[in-house]
Amino acid sequence: MFNKKKSVSSDRKTKSTIFGINSGIVITLLLIAPIIFTMIISLHSFNLSWNAGRGDFLFVMVFIAAELIGLKQKIDKKKLYAIIGLLSLTIGYFVAIEYKIPLGLKESIRNSAPIYNVQLIDSWIIMWDFIIMTVYVGLCLVILYGKKWYKIAPAGLIFLAGTAAILSLDAFFPQDTLGLLQYIVPVYLQIDEGVIRFIDSSIMDFGPDSHLVTARDNTLTLNGLNGSIRLTVFWPSAGVHSMIIYSLLMLIFLLKMKIPFKRKLAYFLIGTIGTAMVNIVRIISLSLFALIVSADYIVWQPFHSIAGVIIFLPWLFIYLYSVICLENRLAQKLQVLRI
Repeated sequence: MFNKKKSVSSDRKTKSTIFGINSGIVITLLLIAPIIFTMIISLHSFNLSWNAGRGDFLFVMVFIAAELIGLKQKIDKKKLYAIIGLLSLTIGYFVAIEYKIPLGLKESIRNSAPIYNVQLIDSWIIMWDFIIMTVYVGLCLVILYGKKWYKIAPAGLIFLAGTAAILSLDAFFPQDTLGLLQYIVPVYLQIDEGVIRFIDSSIMDFGPDSHLVTARDNTLTLNGLNGSIRLTVFWPSAGVHSMIIYSLLMLIFLLKMKIPFKRKLAYFLIGTIGTAMVNIVRIISLSLFALIVSADYIVWQPFHSIAGVIIFLPWLFIYLYSVICLENRLAQKLQVLRI
């Protein structure tokens, strides 16, 4: 009897491994392989995010690894070969983009912009990287897990698809042409002005200038320790994209949870308020950078490019983890009461 149990246990372990490695680790590596490959051939393109670089891909890797790396599931070899085929095509795209083959793919994408009436070419070009990765990760998840993929590993795919969608909006409707998303900007800037003035009067003196910070419509003027800078703020910089990505991820996350609808709604609304606060913190941090560190736009721009991601994603992880912990505690209390 003992030998039989041992044999069954050994059998399961074998089935959940690929080449002797945990299947979750192998699948994770396969899904993030195009990103790792692109980092090897073009590391500099990961220094910035949004439409200036591929920095957001780093967070996609974290999302995918967090959901899949510990998963133990038997993977059919035919499915594995199909994924390797998709991987070859995806890597081929990034090779063509970086090495201008075939026939200068990046230039072809750039030259196609006027045909489709694209207004912002940088967003148009980087958008295709996210579309290709969305298709690749999406097909891999469907091949591996079928219709239940969204219950197993939705975060990375949603982040990719959400970013691609928002970059497309930015490409076709840049600056303030998409009025609906622009309405929140003046509100954020007024809050930013109030907070900066409070910091100046109560915590840190930014200088004698009476016009330290002025917010008018979607324009922010800052006069700090190292000069002045005038910023025109549009909806992507106000964190509208982070709110959209939060909404998509949170909806999928809550759909997976078997809890009452009222609690789901409460979690969603609290998270929405939290994300709005995080967006305000981002704008304040950008203002403080200009006031204290440098008012030179060339120095300020790289920080602007990554500030949203490095503030928003940790908040998202912390909030989702907090919801999980709270629900686990509630479930334990209910179990004790039933006993």
